[in-house]
Amino acid sequence: MAEVPVLFFQEGRWRGITDELQPGDLVLIQFGHNDASKEKTERYVDIDGYKEFLRLYVLQTRQKGGIPVLLTPVNRNYPWEDGVLKNCHGEYPQAVKDIAAEMKVSLIDLTRLSCGFFTKKGQEYSTANYFMNLPANKYQAYPDGQKDNTHFQTAGAQAVAQLVFDGLKKLKNRN
Repeated sequence: MAEVPVLFFQEGRWRGITDELQPGDLVLIQFGHNDASKEKTERYVDIDGYKEFLRLYVLQTRQKGGIPVLLTPVNRNYPWEDGVLKNCHGEYPQAVKDIAAEMKVSLIDLTRLSCGFFTKKGQEYSTANYFMNLPANKYQAYPDGQKDNTHFQTAGAQAVAQLVFDGLKKLKNRN
């Protein structure tokens, strides 16, 4: 989920999930991508509020017999320092880790995994092949091209999905 936890709840999307949730269902919970922009007040949530919504989602998943798994946010294609992709989400990944520890929930540190993966591929390759940085006149939908270091091309989405899949295989059942 690349959404804001408060909006996800207020707009009824979370209820749609809990209404359908069955015992034993695996629920991957990931927020943080859109939460930290203080200037975007319609989607900003501070760390304390962020943690409260994570707690709520974990608690309600467990109440329905589901198995929550928390994921730190996937990293954007910045900042790069000396050839290494660094965390762009500030305190939000640590907040997820804090709630995972507090509530004894399985965790996939997708921030760390994605930074490591893209660092191995290199900035130039990652920018051109994984993120939505598109040259002009190559894609009909983007005649002027596009510079987007947040969203993924197909190869980027597949790579991140593989990181999550591999992370799921390594989890111990803590729920």
